[in-house]
Amino acid sequence: MTSPPAEEFRAAFASSAGGVMTEEAGAITGELELLCRPEAGRLQVAVRYAGTDDWYTVSGGPLRVRDAPGSVEGRILQHLRTPGPVVDGNEEAITLERFPEA
Repeated sequence: MTSPPAEEFRAAFASSAGGVMTEEAGAITGELELLCRPEAGRLQVAVRYAGTDDWYTVSGGPLRVRDAPGSVEGRILQHLRTPGPVVDGNEEAITLERFPEA
């Protein structure tokens, strides 16, 4: 198994009840893995179920990055762990749409 390129950031985390909204699969919940990969001034952000092969693009990405790569990934991880707003008694999935510009 090869290790990821140095500029990639990966981390395991547990989603909140509402999960993380993705472009390909909708909201996914549970034990997840985060992948942040810089590409041409933007940061691609994807998640997958822990231990699986398929990555899903987090809705609201990619993010425009003004800071050096490696400076925003911790904030993204914290954001994706934060419970979404409760609407009609249900927690909504988290996206990157309201994430502050990196």
